[in-house]
Amino acid sequence: METKVLSSGIRFSNLPESYIRPESERPRLSEVSACENVPVIDLGSNHRAQVVNQVGLACKHYGFFQVTNHGVSSELVEKMQSVAHEFFDLPLEEKLKLYSDDPSKTMRLSTSFNVNKEKIHNWRDYLRLHCYPLHKYVPEWPSIPSSFKLSVASFLCPFDDVLISPANGLTGNDGSGAVYREYTYAEYYKKFWSRNLDQEHCLELFKNH
Repeated sequence: METKVLSSGIRFSNLPESYIRPESERPRLSEVSACENVPVIDLGSNHRAQVVNQVGLACKHYGFFQVTNHGVSSELVEKMQSVAHEFFDLPLEEKLKLYSDDPSKTMRLSTSFNVNKEKIHNWRDYLRLHCYPLHKYVPEWPSIPSSFKLSVASFLCPFDDVLISPANGLTGNDGSGAVYREYTYAEYYKKFWSRNLDQEHCLELFKNH
């Protein structure tokens, strides 16, 4: 049987060819700028407006930030990491029950990014879960290991039929100044998973010409 995931128990002595990117596509660390002033935002602050402003500025000028007093205990983080290790250490045949390369599935184990489209793979396995509303999706989550049940990375997404477009005040009432056309989230999601990471940014597929 072909091994579909990296977490198969096999120890690799050499990187498989399908994971080696041409030098022209590799990050050039010498060109990466150092950042010594990463924004640190105190989520426990009583000044909500100030926190909102800090988040906005951090997103605008840095693209990321560190938070303190977020209410997630170190113990909870350690438990999350522990159960993640437990899952990926399960026997291969147990994990493959959850494997799928169908991006429309709301719970699936997969590898890389889009194995059906890409030429060069990414060195990762991942378990993808839908979480909201919990009562709808929790029943399909893995039952093994028994301690499984928070999620690690979470993406907040609109409903499938939500129409995404710029505000009229930014483009004019007729939308003539919009760089990108309007689209539903379902349309964006479908196009996102029809490409691979080596291609142009997904948003470019909606650009007005």
